[in-house]
Amino acid sequence: MTLAAETCAICQIHGSVSAQTSYEIGRGVLWVLRHHPDPSPLLGWLLLDSARHLGGPVDFNPEEAAAWGVAVQHASALVKELTGCDRVYAIVFGEGAPHLHLHLIPRFTSDPQTAAWSVADHYRAVIAGERSPAIAGDVADLVVQARQRVDQAVLDRPQRS
Repeated sequence: MTLAAETCAICQIHGSVSAQTSYEIGRGVLWVLRHHPDPSPLLGWLLLDSARHLGGPVDFNPEEAAAWGVAVQHASALVKELTGCDRVYAIVFGEGAPHLHLHLIPRFTSDPQTAAWSVADHYRAVIAGERSPAIAGDVADLVVQARQRVDQAVLDRPQRS
């Protein structure tokens, strides 16, 4: 393991038994799908991480590049199925942790706090304790449901036709 991976917050989450037990939905050779840990800004806020320590798509090997779209599509469909949201935002920043982790955020047209950049304000308010997070028991229930529905093959390798 490189020094960057040893100090990476995402790599540490991937190695945490507690995080795996509480939030991990599926883990494959290429991708790790997990729920946002507590305090979770929204129920169904999932993260699709590269299993390998890498900064972003520019660092993909050919197998990761071939598999990325299918993994994002499957994980996004899972968010929509589990939450009943109207849309799923997919956001990658890469500055908080130098390890690819795609935020898959449920967007409900009836909830202005989930609209466009407002979701970032909502996120900050939850982290600051100014707004209530998703209920931990509801997150645990959703993780169980997601584990039953995740397609493990999508996390393991690119789909071949």
